[in-house]
Amino acid sequence: MRLFLLIELAVIVLVVVAVWKVYEKAGKPGWAAIIPIYNIWVLLEIAGKPGWWLILFFIPLVNLIIAIITLVALAAKFGKGAGFAIGLIFLPFIFYPILGFGDAQYSGAA
Repeated sequence: MRLFLLIELAVIVLVVVAVWKVYEKAGKPGWAAIIPIYNIWVLLEIAGKPGWWLILFFIPLVNLIIAIITLVALAAKFGKGAGFAIGLIFLPFIFYPILGFGDAQYSGAA
């Protein structure tokens, strides 16, 4: 039981650090990744989506669709395709570290 909790904690720390790195690659403050609600605002900025979409994250079911659209846009901003976006959606604990620690470069342009 303790081993499982240790592994879970290690994965959580890995993902937080990876998202921190993704934010820094995009020119945003890394600490924004750990501030609730503000992290979504910054993620929307990085993905090139309007800030008012933050409101949509509070509507059940709509938030899932908006999150998927945002992650697809995030993958595109880092030069990744739809397959990588699917990875971000279903396996974020693997694909955020690839994005954060890999050689992917942020391009603010469409």
